[in-house]
Amino acid sequence: MNFIIWIVIGGILGWLASIVMKTDAQQGMLLNVIVGIVGALLGGWMLAPLFGTGTINMNDFSITSLLVSFLGALALLAIVNLLRRGKIR
Repeated sequence: MNFIIWIVIGGILGWLASIVMKTDAQQGMLLNVIVGIVGALLGGWMLAPLFGTGTINMNDFSITSLLVSFLGALALLAIVNLLRRGKIR
C-alpha cells in the first residue's frame, strides 16, 4: 500500500516541482513520478536533518515531510537543469 502512496504523492510533488522549474512541457507522467520519489530521497538525505522530519519515503506524511520532499524534487530538477544547460532556470 505504501508503494502506491509513494507513486501518487511522488507524482504530484514531481509535477508541482516541474511547474515551478518550468520543465513541465518536457516531462511526462512517468518522469514526474520519478522526480518526486528521487527528489524525496534527495530531500531526506540533505534537508530532513535540518527540519527534523522524515520524507514520504520514510512513511512520514506530515506537512513538513511533504515540504522536504517537494524541496528535494526542486533541488533534483535544478541539478538536472544545471548539468543539461549549464544554468538553472
